[in-house]
Amino acid sequence: MLRVGRGKAFNKVLRVPGDKSISHRAVMLGAIADGTTRIENFLPGDDCHHTIECFQRLGVKIEREGATTLTVHGKGWKGLREPDQCLDVGNSGTTIRLLLGILAGSPFFSTVYGDASIARRPMARVVEPLRRMGARIDGRAGGRFAPLAVRGGELKGIEYHSPVASAQVKSCLLLAGLRAEGWTKVKEPHPSRDHTERMLKAFGAELSLGEGAVSVRGGQSLAGRHVRVPGDISSAAFLFAAALLVPGSRVTIRDVGINPTRTGILDVFRSMGAEVTVTPTDQWCGEPVGDVTVAGGPLRGVEVGGDLIPRLIDEIPVLAVVATQAEGRTVIRDAAELKVKESNRIATVAEELRKMGAQVDETSDGLIIEGPTSLQGALLDSHGDHRIGMAMAVAGLASEGEVRVKGAEAISVSFPNFAEILKELE
Repeated sequence: MLRVGRGKAFNKVLRVPGDKSISHRAVMLGAIADGTTRIENFLPGDDCHHTIECFQRLGVKIEREGATTLTVHGKGWKGLREPDQCLDVGNSGTTIRLLLGILAGSPFFSTVYGDASIARRPMARVVEPLRRMGARIDGRAGGRFAPLAVRGGELKGIEYHSPVASAQVKSCLLLAGLRAEGWTKVKEPHPSRDHTERMLKAFGAELSLGEGAVSVRGGQSLAGRHVRVPGDISSAAFLFAAALLVPGSRVTIRDVGINPTRTGILDVFRSMGAEVTVTPTDQWCGEPVGDVTVAGGPLRGVEVGGDLIPRLIDEIPVLAVVATQAEGRTVIRDAAELKVKESNRIATVAEELRKMGAQVDETSDGLIIEGPTSLQGALLDSHGDHRIGMAMAVAGLASEGEVRVKGAEAISVSFPNFAEILKELE
């Protein structure tokens, strides 16, 4: 159980672990590329370890050189072999959905499954378009839920208009498209994070971008390369929030990813009245990297929705915590996707914050938070969700009385040393 007390003013310069989304993709593209891929600042979290194990079971040699450095010995698509065991993705939605795109075009049989959370998460959003490409996939409820069985083979490119803005859906179809005949095109209602597109280009793939769509030509091979993973801005968001919740505080995060499809939380914090400074420093494997400083001050409520939501979907739990200390009403809408994450994040955020005395109402697609309110110490629950666990822990920095978070072990999915850093801020 994680215990957190009220924070004291701080001025810290910190680093956060490598980006979870980019770490997954680096292993996957390295595994299907020809040649060696060396990955530095890899996230040593549970989800990413499941990605490594899945590709090892598919016959890919992956060597670990310490906790955050890997070497992937890719042999191209032909280097993948039929696994002799089922592929366990653990709690990782990214692993299962992107892996399905790779397995769909691989000429062998495989089965993928995960934990209880994965068994509840919707898979039809990738299974249906993969079937349109010619994939043979079956599973629970006609393939709408894991476990899923895939008999891979020849695919044909399609044009797919995704009903949701989802980087996982887009990435799955682009990976399948690499082995499909012709071009595969994916259109989205709003732009989602573009890590797959950037990394595919870095590995030598040809893509076509424009008009809210991305297309990939089939029959392409990738070449292994060096990948340095930026710090995860979704992890940094919890430390930015800490600076906003503890009066007089400031935090700088070094070498963090500042990809514009991920920086929505910085835009919102700025609109709430926070001081936010972004200093670009480099590009790593096509990803912009920089130093970000956030300092607190009087905060005001805001409305968040539309195109902004895909750019901060993972940060909404901690945004809700910050909103409890802002003057006025904060409205979060168009975020129904939160209902099908590791937990129903709309319901769990509201439930846990109410235990602390916050004024939070659920809507069909978001939250309404009235502030500022005085938060009280309470026994809270992560619901097995790393982002809920971290959001509730950060809330403890602004509470009267100690916050105790059950199920805090879930935090290791994305931020293994979170508790140690948070202890410095109390």
